[in-house]
Amino acid sequence: MKKKVLSLVLTAAMMTTMLAGCGSSDNGSQTASTGEAPAASTEAAASTEAAPAEEVTLKWAIWDQETTQYWGDIKDAYEASHPGVTIEMVDLGSTDYMTVLATELSGSGSDFDVVTVKDVPGYATLVQKGSILSLDDYISKDGVDLSKYAGVTDQVTVDGSLYELPFRNDFWVLFYNKDLFDAKGVAYPTNDMTFDEYDALAREMTDTTFGSQVYGAHYHTWRSAVQLFGVLDGKHTILDGNYDFFKPYYEMVLNQEADGVCRKYTDLKTEGLHYSAAFSGGDVAMMNMGSWFIATMMSNLKSGEYDSSLCGNWGIVKYPHAEGVEPGSTLGTITGLAVTTASDTPDASWDFVKWVSGEEGAAVMASSGNFPAMMTDEVVDMISGLEGFPTDEASKEALTVSNLYLEVPYAPNVSEINSALDSYHGSIMTGEMSIDDGIAAMNKAVADLQAQ
Repeated sequence: MKKKVLSLVLTAAMMTTMLAGCGSSDNGSQTASTGEAPAASTEAAASTEAAPAEEVTLKWAIWDQETTQYWGDIKDAYEASHPGVTIEMVDLGSTDYMTVLATELSGSGSDFDVVTVKDVPGYATLVQKGSILSLDDYISKDGVDLSKYAGVTDQVTVDGSLYELPFRNDFWVLFYNKDLFDAKGVAYPTNDMTFDEYDALAREMTDTTFGSQVYGAHYHTWRSAVQLFGVLDGKHTILDGNYDFFKPYYEMVLNQEADGVCRKYTDLKTEGLHYSAAFSGGDVAMMNMGSWFIATMMSNLKSGEYDSSLCGNWGIVKYPHAEGVEPGSTLGTITGLAVTTASDTPDASWDFVKWVSGEEGAAVMASSGNFPAMMTDEVVDMISGLEGFPTDEASKEALTVSNLYLEVPYAPNVSEINSALDSYHGSIMTGEMSIDDGIAAMNKAVADLQAQ
């Protein structure tokens, strides 16, 4: 498309927000009401070169349009800066989104141009089915700097080719309740803690007195809340096939359970206690959780859904790290965009993907308290400047990541591997299997899968 320059300023009105998402597999399906970012930060969000040469409509697959504001924000900003281009959003719903999408794209009548890729297992399916284009030539031609994505694009590269660009990223941090630390006279957690230091701090904060219990730590029931401490050294992934590196972290968490430092996994499963209810209840000192919960905290404290006397004085720090490992390494999930092989307008579709995944799209995402895959200094300033974000410098610093390791990197059979690890995680945490037996079962199950 022919280009002409058009400058667009995103106004503060775009920064109204919505309910934050949670959950390890669909944490991108919701967002949160967080207030307004500094207006000056928005000017770069949509200054771009317009392409009005001919009328083009791009059909874009998404989910949960009514409850996820950033879909509309992205559409509006892109259309305003690209006259002649119309973005037609098609909501496939969040339930089984990737399965529905794969079915849609397998038909001969598919007319999607751009699709949102919700997770890596679904991405693997689309690549294997030949439903999405390799972006390598576009990336090379336009000089896209993949280093700005903190290494995650390497983890979804398939046989040397990349089929998506991430535009949203959620990464894990450590939430903590400042009032509980203040009451006990204990220094806050820092952005540079080893796991031994973290474990000692959790134990120091624990009070098992009946009626006034304080849990030093909390772990949700997802396997990622325990197992994936082990990948932070950068030497391991869930694709390894040998999971002995999980053992120290299972030992740490199960020992904490036995000593009353954290709630028992079996109790959480029986009671159905959500992590948000646990932390907002005011008796959890520290909790490892994804960055999507930041927006939830800001939104629900502002609305009064959370009692500010229980959890209103909170902060975040970087994830703990193994001895000798750089602080700031963490786990993450990405949401990406891809161009379909069925598109009649692949060049225009690529331009949309590139824009949303680049600095302009990042600013749009950040304006509503969501975390873009490209975390620039401006984006960090925008998010930390939102109403309700903790005002301490350590919390702002926690938004910068040194190494981001995907919870689920690409592999052709990653769905089956994920399922096996989930199953035996539950067996270990309920005591049905010992740590050693559970890990041995994981090793065998994944070895069998990889031998197929």
